[in-house]
Amino acid sequence: MRKLLPFAITSLLGTSSMAADLTVKIEVPRLNVAEYHRPYVAVWIESPDQTFAGNLSVWYDLKKRDNEGAKWLKDLRQWWRRSGRDLAMPVDGVSGATRVVGEQSISFAGDKGVLAKLPAGEYQLVVEAAREGGGREVVKLPFQWNAKTEQTAKAQGSHELGQVSLTVKP
Repeated sequence: MRKLLPFAITSLLGTSSMAADLTVKIEVPRLNVAEYHRPYVAVWIESPDQTFAGNLSVWYDLKKRDNEGAKWLKDLRQWWRRSGRDLAMPVDGVSGATRVVGEQSISFAGDKGVLAKLPAGEYQLVVEAAREGGGREVVKLPFQWNAKTEQTAKAQGSHELGQVSLTVKP
């Protein structure tokens, strides 16, 4: 019986962590252009003073020969300057293929990856999209990490992004 008690206390303490879950929905709009290319998209977190806090997701063309898709990541200019140029792509758990037109949803567990190490406080979720032969757009959504209540934020892109929404659940 004595051996079970420390395990039970440890289990209870482990589940009471303040980690939250974060869900991001990104609308990839249908563009009426002659030659359509899926956008490259970077999603990251920064503090209010625009200091980089961590990468969540990067979508790019993984199937190009000789990793040529990675050379176009420089078109995600803000992300590239803050983090991208220091990464060797692909990055496990961060990078993935470009997405099709429509609403794309990605979820992140608060006890894993960059969110597990993120101190409580004010942040911005940044979503940047760039498209070959197209434009570039950045959308920012403010949020409080480790707040006690559920938070939602939405922003509307104007051309490369549609609606971007964020939900943080404690």
